[in-house]
Amino acid sequence: MQDQLNQPVKSSPRDVFMYLLATIALYISTGSVINLLFQYINVRFPDPLNPYYDAGNPIRWALALLIILFPVYFWVSRFLYKELALNPGKSEIKIRKWLLYFTLFLAALLIIGDLVALIFNFLEGELTARFFLKVAAVLVVAAAVFWYYFYDLRKTPGTFTTKAKIFVQAVIAVLAAIVVAGVFVAGSPFKQRLVRFDQQKVNDLQSVQSQILNYWMQKERMPATLGDLTDSISGFAPPLDPQTGASYEYRVTGALAFELCATFNLPSEAGRVGEYARPMVPEAVKGLGENWDHGEGRACFTRTIDPELYRPYSKTTPR
Repeated sequence: MQDQLNQPVKSSPRDVFMYLLATIALYISTGSVINLLFQYINVRFPDPLNPYYDAGNPIRWALALLIILFPVYFWVSRFLYKELALNPGKSEIKIRKWLLYFTLFLAALLIIGDLVALIFNFLEGELTARFFLKVAAVLVVAAAVFWYYFYDLRKTPGTFTTKAKIFVQAVIAVLAAIVVAGVFVAGSPFKQRLVRFDQQKVNDLQSVQSQILNYWMQKERMPATLGDLTDSISGFAPPLDPQTGASYEYRVTGALAFELCATFNLPSEAGRVGEYARPMVPEAVKGLGENWDHGEGRACFTRTIDPELYRPYSKTTPR
């Protein structure tokens, strides 16, 4: 009877699944937190060598992962702790030990690599505020993971001390603040929908502008209306405002000039995450030297075709 009690508890398929799920959720949540902190630093301290960087999508992806995966990790970990309290012998199952030590190993490597990068950049004289904050972010997150799991290995299986409770509550509070900051920096879902509408309107106007330019190069005259651009062979039809379903405004202002107008929900700057971020000039209008910055409400874009730059096809076709 005593020999049976001393036999190690073997892991079941459920144990393997639960511990793997908790570990994967932890790794993804940790990576998402580090990514979010990096993006916040990028917004506050933009890279002068990359002025076109937009942190919006990386922040939204990291938020989505963190909002889903951390509750999964929390729930599975809580389930495993309750199971250990009922059956302390399960603390010795191999899958638990392997994943605990592997997590400690990865956290230790992250801390060591982080400190090596810090010392190297210090010796290189490149210790900027942007770099130092990123190093600090990685160090704090990795150290928190390392401390928690090192403490978990040393304490009595299935117990949850006051120290551990305070630590977990502090982590949850910090993560909540990080998520709120992400929504604030990247914009609310309602605002992002308006931004996407505005971006589609700009894309439509760019497409119409390209077709007008092509029409002029072929016929050496401006189209009277946007309906003249309809081409059954190429399949082009003038796009409509995706929000209202109305046609975009078009007006000929000269032999080589025209104007395109649309109504926007927000200023163009509202769709850019980062104080110093600036959009690249769209490829379709680079030759015209124009951009598509706009304010809130109705905005018009005046374009003038340069006949030297865009020569009609009749004058470029060899005879």
